[in-house]
Amino acid sequence: MCNKKEELELNILWDFDGTLFNTYPIYTKIFQEIIDKNIQEEEIFNLLKVSFSHAVDFFQLSEEQVKLIRNLISKITPDKTPPFPYVEDVLKKANKNVIMTHKERNEVNTILKYYSWNQYFEEVVAIDNGFPRKPHPASYEYLHNKYKLDLIIGDREIDILPGKQLHIKTCLFQNNQAGADFYLTDFKDFEKIIKS
Repeated sequence: MCNKKEELELNILWDFDGTLFNTYPIYTKIFQEIIDKNIQEEEIFNLLKVSFSHAVDFFQLSEEQVKLIRNLISKITPDKTPPFPYVEDVLKKANKNVIMTHKERNEVNTILKYYSWNQYFEEVVAIDNGFPRKPHPASYEYLHNKYKLDLIIGDREIDILPGKQLHIKTCLFQNNQAGADFYLTDFKDFEKIIKS
């Protein structure tokens, strides 16, 4: 899947939280503050890695608690949500990159601007674009029709399920759940994994 030049012959759809940026540690701390400081961070983290709504349902959070959590998340400064190591190397080498995320567009833009990463993305589809939430494939289908995607990269099963429905290769990052075409724990190994 790779040519002889430095550029990868790949058009990649990226998830945002937990894939491009290491946001879950701060989300976990916010959840812990709101629900119960005695609940272990690891338990909260693992539930959030399934989905935000899964964690909300599991802890039976009230609408007020959810609103407070979302409000606190919206106020996180970009320095608290760093990119994963070596992910920028992949972005630089890819043919085209797009993002599909459940984050609000202004939050995505703030983080991308802070790290000077706007240049790497052809398009960002955020939750305020109005597409159904993952794993519904509508947003992926839109991006695939426009950019002829070769690979979907995400950290949760719901990130790759739409890709599977559209017969696009998928890669799970820091998640060994069955169903992906590729598995990656560190972006420095990206080319080796994809070429294997």
